[in-house]
Amino acid sequence: MLQRVSLMVLGLVLSFFLESAKPISFLTDPNTIIIDKLEIEILGSSTIGKYNCSNSLSYRDTIYLNSNVKNSLKSEISMSNFDCGNRIMEKDLRTTVKSTKFPKSTVTITNIKPFGLNYKCNLNFKITDKILSYQNLILKNNKESLEGSVAVTFSEIALEPPTKMGGIIKVKDEFVIHFNLHKA
Repeated sequence: MLQRVSLMVLGLVLSFFLESAKPISFLTDPNTIIIDKLEIEILGSSTIGKYNCSNSLSYRDTIYLNSNVKNSLKSEISMSNFDCGNRIMEKDLRTTVKSTKFPKSTVTITNIKPFGLNYKCNLNFKITDKILSYQNLILKNNKESLEGSVAVTFSEIALEPPTKMGGIIKVKDEFVIHFNLHKA
């Protein structure tokens, strides 16, 4: 009987300690961020409303913060895989960015550093044969992803905004490139 009571008390003590146990910290290194998906959105407006074209691709990489080890991400994005929710818009996008001549764009994120609860980085987009560079861009740190946005104009990348119906429908010159680096 005494042995049973001792085993029950021991079981309760072990249960108490195991339930309040925390994960081993070396399994989740705060200086390492694992990315498993990249999503790019192009957001803009025209004389008839707003548009949103997105491209999502599996992309696995690791960011090492506060380290001399690799601290950059680079990915090619197929310009023919953007989904605008409408075939005509998708065709216009491919024509506008000259996807037959420049089938891929490249995004490179370097020098990623903690900045409060978020991060700062340098970003380069290669669209057509133009490279857009942004220094100290803020990456918002959400539970599921790191997010950033940049405002761009068609004229910056030497492109003409699409028009339809003899100019009645015009896409505005400015648009936003929004990207999500989804965490694993």
